Amino acid sequence: MFTGVDWAVIAAYFGLLLGVTWWCVRKNKDTADDYFLAGRHLAWWIVGASIFASNIGSEHLVGLAGSGCTDGVAMAHYELHAWCLLVLGWVFVPFYMRSRVYTMPEFLEKRFTPTARWVLSIISLVAYVLTKLAVGIYAGGVVFGTLLPELHLNIGGIHLDSFWVGSLAVLAATGAYTVLGGFRAVAYTEAIQTVILILGSVLVTVFGIAKLGGWSELRAALPSDMFNLWKPLVPAGVEGVWSPVKETGRMAWYFNGHFPWLGMLFCAPIIGLWYWCTDQYIVQRTLGAPSEREARRGSIFAAFLKLLPVFIFIIPGMICMALTLSGKVPAFSQLLDASGKANADACQAAFPLMVAHVLPVGLRGIVVAGLLAALMSSLAGTFNASSTLFTVDLYEKFRPGASQHQLVRIGRVATAIMVVIGMLWIPVIKGSKGLYFYLQSVQGYLAPPIFTVFFLGVFFKRLNGKGCLAALITGFALGVFRLAVDTPIALGLKGFENGYAQGSFLWIVNNIYFQYFSLLIFFVSVIVMVVVSYMTAAPSDDNIRGLTFATTTPEQKTATRASWDRRDVVASGVVLALILAAYLYFRG
Repeated sequence: MFTGVDWAVIAAYFGLLLGVTWWCVRKNKDTADDYFLAGRHLAWWIVGASIFASNIGSEHLVGLAGSGCTDGVAMAHYELHAWCLLVLGWVFVPFYMRSRVYTMPEFLEKRFTPTARWVLSIISLVAYVLTKLAVGIYAGGVVFGTLLPELHLNIGGIHLDSFWVGSLAVLAATGAYTVLGGFRAVAYTEAIQTVILILGSVLVTVFGIAKLGGWSELRAALPSDMFNLWKPLVPAGVEGVWSPVKETGRMAWYFNGHFPWLGMLFCAPIIGLWYWCTDQYIVQRTLGAPSEREARRGSIFAAFLKLLPVFIFIIPGMICMALTLSGKVPAFSQLLDASGKANADACQAAFPLMVAHVLPVGLRGIVVAGLLAALMSSLAGTFNASSTLFTVDLYEKFRPGASQHQLVRIGRVATAIMVVIGMLWIPVIKGSKGLYFYLQSVQGYLAPPIFTVFFLGVFFKRLNGKGCLAALITGFALGVFRLAVDTPIALGLKGFENGYAQGSFLWIVNNIYFQYFSLLIFFVSVIVMVVVSYMTAAPSDDNIRGLTFATTTPEQKTATRASWDRRDVVASGVVLALILAAYLYFRG
């Protein structure tokens, strides 16, 4: 399948990463500020490219393309939430930059209490294990299993197929440069990986369209609903109307449907704003900028880049299904089940299949390098964010006298431990309804309480630490409960092959659509935070000065106004116009 030229391109890619890592190792100082935030010297274009590369990882290469293959542009809703990055740049960056924090939990400590800080740290670490780490490792295995199915290893009598060989290879390579080079290596390699990723993915789209015979052939080969962002995608026999999901004769509030409009309209933005504005994994890039101006411009640049996945991941997945239905690539027939419908599990391999069977010899190496870039950048960002959270928010609290060298060493050890835990969670992902669906559902269970405390905390100064803590714990408990209910079925454990008894409480919980359950967690978190805060003493203005809109000083407002000009406003307006144009075009 691969020629010598392809392997040479891949080797050159790894050589480039090695060179950048070595440069970062020599430039790094043995301090927490340098290891975790690159000394706060990242230019805006590095910040933006790093945000994009860390976001565009395994869930996009494997899950998003697979979703495009089965459901069309439905998941583009999440990608068109690029406007959330504008909220990060214009609303939250001023608070984060003036607070000079390392982590998001540290900001929560300044706004509320130290207890809120370590609770959020634990929640964030759990979220990283269940989503980013495990998903990244899993997707690496899917890519290798599709492109190099003949790859096998026997280690100590243990047989490893191409899936596990690929997972371990991506894990080892990424872990090496992350642990050695710190955040500077992560940020600079992600900037390089952004270029490679975009170039490789564009090649897949262009050659896929050419193989199919043009855009008109794509529109003709697939149902119009696959090009419709406005109509909810629901299973056969369920009527999509202006209500959440409706079955004939009754409202199916707990019906396990697909992307109902109510969930996409209200739940998806909650997940998006949590991820882009409050998640350490993303925000850490802006914290590495030298000024508010550079951090904001990096966020705006990332918003532009974030619009690309619709065209370089979802569309290739749709092209893959069109080629399958047209019979132009016989090897793609594996994507259909016995009834001729799309097989969701098999469609997870849509993107690597396009690489293997559509691209000409010589270009596959570039695209495979792009695949590896996305897989590795996503994992690298997670490694660094996890080590930062554990070291700064947990270890340093228990060992306040630890030296800078000790903090760096503990961060590296924490990364290795989390990787092992993430690998143990892979079987749960393999038993879910699709990689991207799994990712969005788990984030939907864990994001609402974090979104609540950050957004309400910035906008309403009356809310206090006790309300914040109550909301975090209550919301997290509800999310973990839902995961505990879903996991035995996902794993196919004995006694759960057919799920729970129909009509029972656990069956209802398991069958509530994940976006509706996420909204339930959000409303409960808001109510708990407001009620508990107003039942207890108000926080002192002196303690939260500069951390809410109401307590921002005139000097701080002046400094923020001086950090942007007309160019930043125009660029943000262009992002919003492009999002609107996409919604207007994809109407079926």
